[in-house]
Amino acid sequence: MTAKSFASTGDMTEKQISFTEVGPDLYAFTAQGDPNTGVIVGEDACMVFDAQATPAMAQGVIERVRKVTDKPIKYVVLSHYHAVRVLGASAYKAQGIVASSETARLIAERGKQDWDSEYGRFPRLFRDAESIPGLTWPNLAFTGEMTVNLGKREVRLMQLGAGHTSGDIVAFVPDAQVMFTGDLIEYHSACYCGDAYLREWPGTLNEIREFRPRAVAPGRGDALVGATQVNEAIGMTRDFVTSLYGVAEMSVARGRTLKESMAATREIMDPKFGAFAIYEHCLPFNVSRAYDEASGVDDPVIWTAERDRDMWAALQG
Repeated sequence: MTAKSFASTGDMTEKQISFTEVGPDLYAFTAQGDPNTGVIVGEDACMVFDAQATPAMAQGVIERVRKVTDKPIKYVVLSHYHAVRVLGASAYKAQGIVASSETARLIAERGKQDWDSEYGRFPRLFRDAESIPGLTWPNLAFTGEMTVNLGKREVRLMQLGAGHTSGDIVAFVPDAQVMFTGDLIEYHSACYCGDAYLREWPGTLNEIREFRPRAVAPGRGDALVGATQVNEAIGMTRDFVTSLYGVAEMSVARGRTLKESMAATREIMDPKFGAFAIYEHCLPFNVSRAYDEASGVDDPVIWTAERDRDMWAALQG
């Protein structure tokens, strides 16, 4: 059996980018399972939702924004703290970098370790990494909800609950009933759960569903237009995280080792999700976090480049 390349180090194929209008002057920048970015164009300014991993990668977003509007990009919103989402923020020269207060706390607590970890796992997403000026720090942090007005267009930024991380926020545009969810929803892509709160995630998905969005820009995968596709993606994400946690809970109850839990997870999840983007990359980190949470470890253990390699060798080696 051929050894698997560590995480996504073997994935060096450039992905095809799509820029899809998901509502009036609302866009999803997607790239075949790579991290997505949302664009909200208002009367007098724009907002970008998730920044990409480097300023060079962010330029690809900026180029597409400039094809649809010349309005300034006034705000960059960080759905959560992960490096592939935030380290490109400086390219936008935005007035406001917005995140939840919990995300700001997590950047201070584990941002540098996460940067080193993610760069080691997925080098293709860090094109021209030397252009990153340092950690991205929000200058507008909130708890609960914050409303931003882009002229007459209102954008509601909300913490609806933990899931992918403890600091996740979504952006909802009421006039179009469109939501930008970050990695709380994925579509035909594995959920990365290494920093997740798996017991809480399904409840947060319920909160999203209550808004009855007409379209969703997910964290990874194609833009979701129409209630049928939105509900399919919510159901798919729910199935992924509940299947993962269910196996871990049973494994801990039966006294299985982490390696045994990995094998049991494969039996349940490979048939349903094995073809999803970044599935193999995510699996050891997901199983580890699920096993920890089922064992009573409430807060995710910080991932470092060294811990990543050790976990991979133990579970995917």
